[in-house]
Amino acid sequence: MSPKRAPAPPPLLPGYEHRRLLGSGGFADVFLYEQVLPSRPVAVKVLLSEAVDTDVVEHFRREANVMAQLSSHPSIVTIYGAAVSDDGRPYLVMEYCPRPNLGVRYRSDRFSVAEVLALGVQIAGAVETAHRAGVLHRDIKPANILVTAYNRPALTDFGIATTTGEADASTGMSIPWSPPEAFAAQPWSGRESDVFALGATLYTLLAGRSPFELPGGSNSSLDVIARIERGDVAPLARSDVPASLEAVLRSSMEVDPRRRYSSAQALGRALQQVEAEMSLSVTQMDVLDDSLPVDAVDDQDGGATRIRGVVEIDPHVGDGPRLATSSPAPAMPSYAAATQIVSDATVVRAPAGPAIPRPGELPVAAEAGSPWGVASEQAQAVRRKRSRTPIVATIAAGVLAIVVGVGIWLVVTSGNGSSQPGPETTIAAPQPNAPSKPIAMTATVEGDEVRFTWANPSPVDGDVFIVRSDPSEGDPIRETPVLPELSIPIDPDGQTCLSVAIQRTTGQQSAYEEFCIDA
Repeated sequence: MSPKRAPAPPPLLPGYEHRRLLGSGGFADVFLYEQVLPSRPVAVKVLLSEAVDTDVVEHFRREANVMAQLSSHPSIVTIYGAAVSDDGRPYLVMEYCPRPNLGVRYRSDRFSVAEVLALGVQIAGAVETAHRAGVLHRDIKPANILVTAYNRPALTDFGIATTTGEADASTGMSIPWSPPEAFAAQPWSGRESDVFALGATLYTLLAGRSPFELPGGSNSSLDVIARIERGDVAPLARSDVPASLEAVLRSSMEVDPRRRYSSAQALGRALQQVEAEMSLSVTQMDVLDDSLPVDAVDDQDGGATRIRGVVEIDPHVGDGPRLATSSPAPAMPSYAAATQIVSDATVVRAPAGPAIPRPGELPVAAEAGSPWGVASEQAQAVRRKRSRTPIVATIAAGVLAIVVGVGIWLVVTSGNGSSQPGPETTIAAPQPNAPSKPIAMTATVEGDEVRFTWANPSPVDGDVFIVRSDPSEGDPIRETPVLPELSIPIDPDGQTCLSVAIQRTTGQQSAYEEFCIDA
């Protein structure tokens, strides 16, 4: 329960009997109610009356619609309805998940590798389903994965979700699990951003801490953000975690989004491959695709992935009283500065206002539960630190800008091409269809041969692998296998190496990834 405020009194809801408070957030409380008919426990998320303004209601309405659309997925929390109470507070009625969420569990329990792999595959299917429906979650973290009565993980809290094609400059994030692009001068979110957050969440369950927290070190928001931007992932330091799994998680958290898995489904398949390598039962990944008929079923990977048509549920948000807006936004409370230990609360970065920011400043960020775009002290601290540029560096940057500008002008005026300004961010949005290097390479000695395996981080139909090896004796090896594996003779020189690249049917080819083993 949030320590910032006392919970509001539960509303009187027809057909429901209040039981107890489950928790409180920035602008909503969650209560346990007993539904009278049919008789069952339900979780009811109720907006605070003082938080009911246009922006908050729009986020709330969006959450209801998104969760209802995806409600039939077995790893997404089910929504039963949405309405407005007699005292004017909008509320959602959702599936009650009685077990502690993963944000509570990882701080006290040690997760087994098998459990993390299984729930990773299941949540990957949920995220892939959301993406195929055109929805980005944007706040995947342990606390947003609940556990049902049947001990199945269920993704929740789509309050800051957005559609993949929506022109929405605001970005939701919880710092410890956010990708680098969330902290760019012009933040953006893509499918790769959710892949990063899911990989960071799975790492957290294994390590008992977020990937960019340093045990015994300084873990302020500024420190953690700097490590995220550099890609400084601390080693897991668990002997029971195979190297292939650690490689999968690291690949999902690459700084460059183009080097991550291109989809949640690709990440799920990589986790399934680790399960197979460990001789574990391969967890089925359920993916619902709204482009397929409801009764269509497409089994892939021998049944390991099941793709079905989406069954949509109408939330009836517009059938009852409108989610009315009332009082203006309340005064913004003060929050901890960025020098505090990094918080796992959700932060909503608002779009830039009409004022032109100073050089080096970041767009204003709003604290969780504040959709009005008011900067928190934490965001201001980040801005102040990044704007302290020495005068000499400023002059040098100005000279460099002039030189670059002249160069661009010469290119544009001398050729037939055109020049368009790009986003002012060090991390560009990924270009589609560009293959990434193979990942999770392994090597195993089998008799007088070495068996190499690897994974395709962004598989596309028709992909082949370009393989080469230059042994100290004999002819060079040049192969184009379709499957991600190849056995070659042991090099008598003592070290056997293999280099692998991915080639598309379009002719695009990734860089080579090399792996060596002493044998």
